[in-house]
Amino acid sequence: MTVMAERPTIGDNDSPSFDELLATLDELVVPDGYKAEIIRGSIVLSPWSRGYYLDVMESVCEQLGPHLPADHRISYGPFLYVFPGAERAYGPDIHVAHRRASRITSTHLDGEALSLVAGLTSSSTRDDDLTDKVEVYGRAGVPVYLLLDMQEEQTTVFWAPSAKGYEAHDTRPFGEKLPMPAPLDFLLDTAGFQAP
Repeated sequence: MTVMAERPTIGDNDSPSFDELLATLDELVVPDGYKAEIIRGSIVLSPWSRGYYLDVMESVCEQLGPHLPADHRISYGPFLYVFPGAERAYGPDIHVAHRRASRITSTHLDGEALSLVAGLTSSSTRDDDLTDKVEVYGRAGVPVYLLLDMQEEQTTVFWAPSAKGYEAHDTRPFGEKLPMPAPLDFLLDTAGFQAP
């Protein structure tokens, strides 16, 4: 289940600005078991991942780790990356960025500093992961977006970001090896990504 927070009222027909949504998000008390993001002008609360997703996230991190650019860090910690030009703020499941991107006191990290982002879909967020995030990450210049579709049991890697999203992608069912684009250049083993 996805819960959308009520938009703050600014005027009769005015929608809140992105900065106002970020301020509201900062003050929001998020219920246990949920994370909050800004998607298409709304604050969206989504439930935490299923338990077995942790094994999948750890496997992805372990496989990606040796192939990261110098001075980059991979994490699956809960951090909020903002994309002011698109008026979005996402908390990706897995994120890779240069270490200097996190050397700030703000809770809002620069989305354009990401070098890779990976998301594991849930039934409540799948549509946004497959559409909105593909477009926003690509337009922001995030070099690689790895999407693990947990409902369809397949993995898609997007690369070659452009003004339209991404120019290239490859999809493989769980259990097959997925070629990762440069600069990673390795085969991601998706064996064991299926639900138990």
